[in-house]
Amino acid sequence: MSGAKRLLQFLSKNKKTISPLLILTHDYPDPDSIASAYALHYLVKSHYGINSKIVYGGIISRIENRYMVKWLKIPLRRLKTVDFRRYPHVALVDTQPDFDNNSFPKDMRATIVIDQHSPATKPAANLVIVEPKRDATCEILSQALLSAKIDVPSTLATALVYGILSDTLNLYRVRRREIFQTYLSLLPYCNMEILIQLQNPPRMKNFYMALGQGIQYAAIYDRLISCHLGFIDDPVLVAHIADFLLPYKGMSWSFCTGRYKGKLYLSLRAVNANDLAYTILHDVVIDPSSTGGHGSIAGGSIEVGKNASERAWKKAERALTQRLIKRLHLSSGNKLYFPFRRY
Repeated sequence: MSGAKRLLQFLSKNKKTISPLLILTHDYPDPDSIASAYALHYLVKSHYGINSKIVYGGIISRIENRYMVKWLKIPLRRLKTVDFRRYPHVALVDTQPDFDNNSFPKDMRATIVIDQHSPATKPAANLVIVEPKRDATCEILSQALLSAKIDVPSTLATALVYGILSDTLNLYRVRRREIFQTYLSLLPYCNMEILIQLQNPPRMKNFYMALGQGIQYAAIYDRLISCHLGFIDDPVLVAHIADFLLPYKGMSWSFCTGRYKGKLYLSLRAVNANDLAYTILHDVVIDPSSTGGHGSIAGGSIEVGKNASERAWKKAERALTQRLIKRLHLSSGNKLYFPFRRY
C-alpha cells in the first residue's frame, strides 16, 4: 500500500484522538518542507476535521521562501517551547525524529513521520511514511490529496508545484515517472503569476556575496568541484553554492561547506541522478545521523564548536574533503587546482 493511502487510513481511524495536531518542519524550512506541512494542515482539517498548527525551528532565511509564505498565505509559525506541551501529537514532515535538522525533543514520541530521506534507523512513531525513492516529500502529500479527491485550492497547488520544482531542480533530478503525473495534475490549479515570481525572486546581498566566494574558493580535484565558504549568515547558502557549481563542465560531483553557529554545514550533489549522494556523505562523516538526503542530493552538519579556532575549522574542512575524495575513488594522479582564479 502506498504511503499516501496509509496516511489517509491512519487519519480516518485516529481523527478523534490526534486533534489538535502540531505539524513540525525541519529547521530553516525549504519549499518542499513548507509545502508538505501546508498540505498536511489542509488535508487533516478539510477532510477529517482535525485542528492543526504548522511550526518551524530556526528562521525562514531564503527570500523566496519568505515570499512563498507571504504570497500564498501559508499559516506557518515560529516554534515555541510551550507548543510541545500544548500539542501531545506531533507530525514531522520532510524530517525525522533522529535527524539533527529539527527542533523535535529527543524524549518525545512522534505521532506521524512523513519524509523522503533515508533514515539511519527506523523512526519511532505511530505512523511512519519514509519513501527514499520519492523525488520530494510533498509528492507524498500531493498524492494523498489527489487520492482523497479533495479540491485543492490555488494557493496549496502552487505551493506543492513549487516544492516539487525546487527539490528536483525544475524536474532535472526526477528519478521516477510518477512525479510527472502528480505535477501535471496540480499545475492547472496553480497561480502561475506567483509561481513565476517565486522562481525568479529578488535576491539579497548575502546571496551574491556567497556566489562570489563560491567562485573564488572553488577547487577541482578530478571530477569533484568543492568550495569552503567559511563563515556564513545563512546555512541555506551552502546548498545554493553546491547547486551552482555542479553544472561546471566535466564535473560529476560538487561539495560545499559553510560555518554557522559552531557547526560546519555540508552539501553534496551528483550529476547522475542514480548516484547515492546520501550514502557517500553518510560514509564520509563521523556521525551518520547528522546527514540526510536522497538520490543525487545530500546534506548535513557536523559540530566543530562555537569557540573553535581557525585551525580547528580548517582541519575539519580539509579532513572531510580528503575523506570524500577517497570515498569517491578519484584518481590519485590529479592535483587540486582553482579554476576561476587569475594567477
